[in-house]
Amino acid sequence: MPKRRHALPKEDLERRRWARICLAIPVFVRWINGQGREFLEFCTLLNESGGGALLAIRRSLPLRSQVSLEIPLPPLAKQIKFRRKIPLLKARVVRITFSNGWNLCGVQFARPLLLS
Repeated sequence: MPKRRHALPKEDLERRRWARICLAIPVFVRWINGQGREFLEFCTLLNESGGGALLAIRRSLPLRSQVSLEIPLPPLAKQIKFRRKIPLLKARVVRITFSNGWNLCGVQFARPLLLS
């Protein structure tokens, strides 16, 4: 007879409001440091949801910093006059973990994405 599973304690339940989609998407990240210097870096979004994303970036981003994310358009999209629906995503860094030479930054979008 299989063992009976017990319900998870309340603190172990999933707390996310949006489903997370695991897709590696290239993105430009732009931010301004404490001295007013602007930075731009090409990196990868590892997973996304309506409320935020996980970003793999080489450079260290300060916790709570405001960033802008821009997904580059493929060359073909420019030829067919593709209208960009989300030109720039504004976000805030809410979590940072270092792993294998990469900074994994959890970012929260300033406004949730409506995926309909």
